[in-house]
Amino acid sequence: MQTFTPRIPTCDPGVQWPETLHPLLQRIYSSRIKQDVDEINLDISRLISPDRLKNSREAAHLLAEAINNHWRILVCGDFDADGATSTALAIRGLRSMGAANIDYLVPNRFEYGYGLSKELVHEALKFQPDLIVTVDNGISSHEGVAYAREKGVRVLVTDHHLPGDTLPDANIIVNPNQPDDNFPSKNLAGVGVMFYLLLALRKYLREQDYFSQKNIAEPNLAEFLDLVALGTVADVVPLDQNNRIMVRQGIHRIRMGKCIPGITALLRVSGRNPASLVASDLGFSVGPRLNAAGRLDDMSIGIECLLAEETSALQLATQLDSFNRERREIESEMKQQALILLESVHADSNIFGLAMFDEAWHQGVIGILASRIKEKIHRPVVIFAPGDDGQIKGSARSIPGIHIRDIFASIEAKSPGLLLKFGGHAMAAGLTIMQQDFDKFHEYFDQEVERQANPELLVQTTLTDGELNAEDFSLDTWQMLEQAGPWGQGFPEPVFNGTFSVINQRVLKDRHYKLMLQPSGSDNCYLDAIAFNQLEGNELPEQKQLPATIDLTYRLSLNEYNGQRNLQLMVDTIIA
Repeated sequence: MQTFTPRIPTCDPGVQWPETLHPLLQRIYSSRIKQDVDEINLDISRLISPDRLKNSREAAHLLAEAINNHWRILVCGDFDADGATSTALAIRGLRSMGAANIDYLVPNRFEYGYGLSKELVHEALKFQPDLIVTVDNGISSHEGVAYAREKGVRVLVTDHHLPGDTLPDANIIVNPNQPDDNFPSKNLAGVGVMFYLLLALRKYLREQDYFSQKNIAEPNLAEFLDLVALGTVADVVPLDQNNRIMVRQGIHRIRMGKCIPGITALLRVSGRNPASLVASDLGFSVGPRLNAAGRLDDMSIGIECLLAEETSALQLATQLDSFNRERREIESEMKQQALILLESVHADSNIFGLAMFDEAWHQGVIGILASRIKEKIHRPVVIFAPGDDGQIKGSARSIPGIHIRDIFASIEAKSPGLLLKFGGHAMAAGLTIMQQDFDKFHEYFDQEVERQANPELLVQTTLTDGELNAEDFSLDTWQMLEQAGPWGQGFPEPVFNGTFSVINQRVLKDRHYKLMLQPSGSDNCYLDAIAFNQLEGNELPEQKQLPATIDLTYRLSLNEYNGQRNLQLMVDTIIA
């Protein structure tokens, strides 16, 4: 049963809001900021200093040594959007500071799997690197780091994932989540960590009078915030104040047309207007097209798009768009198979943690499928696909309040060796097990989720920002909320609830509702609304008909058509 619950204010009830701040924004902010009103200040001057990030100074010194001595630098990335933007940022940023001998290598998920594995290092040695710099990975790559060091290659790990009990034996590790790091924001994406390292490097080189001596223009690192914004939003890390500052500034650059050709091309093929870009466009339109390369083929194509000049960027973006269309077809087929399996196990009522496996499922799409099933049953979900040598690889997604990586750590403690490897965050993680151990894992997973889950967490509740008055249904309100962002993970876009009369309704493509609504208690307020994916597509005609009065949760959106701009409700849930 779907329920609505008002958001609870998280800030001091005595907080002094600016007099100019609209009462609706005061209400919204009060349930999102944690300490004081200064958290809504997104001026770039409010960015946390790179000096506070552990080992940033030492890492800057190492990179400066590499640049000055013309070392061969190899950036080893990851095969998702954060990894791609991190890699492109490292290449572009280090080149802007004079690095001439720099290349990259990103693992193909089907051949090497995640991280700086020993097999990937073996491939990396063909580049004859003096220094390997990992981005968005490396904190769990003990074997690969040790092998590189054994071969005489220096290793700088930059990562943001949670570390295990021990750290790899890298020359230097930069990760806000490593032990004894007092960096105030633990929510940096991999691309954010790389950006901070570039800030530290520029400061170090400036102190050495490097730019004057080499006659190199000191780079304006704000020019790279388009990449930081894309990677941060696409990786769904919490948008604390520090991340919101970087995302806000990056989006502003994109809107002004001051972004790299690759992002411009990706926006074009996804049908998004850069001038009116919002964070969700990066997360739901650009990010998936970038991710599609790593899911179905080789993330090098995505990285090349982000490094490309105008002449080739559109061609690469079009190729990524084609991958994304193929990915959606594969995902749709897998979802239908998963829903059939769901009916047989009654997962929504009898299971606390759900694990699913099919020999035909595609490794590159299991993360998306886990998200879709998790949204449907509101349970932690792990989806497995075949790997090599009798192994299966899983991608997990969780619900608020249940830390999925901690679940895996508990399973590993109770049954050592069951998980061949695992890693991740609170809401998303990956793991590898033997196929023969699937049933055993599922049993342990279900038991551990049941043990750790408060029953209230398993009730699907939509948090809302309350009801809107009739006068709030306006383009002015929409614009005010749009400008108050960026909204995203940990700082959610405002969602409202209310009761509406259905004046007109029709079904689009057997799955979506196009509605004309009237708010309860309003005599002359009529609103267009769109409700996507509310139907499975196989309902009888009478099952598709909504009653005269419905309860909704919705967001305000803009509908632009034939030069006309109108307010539209973007419906999230319907309770008839």
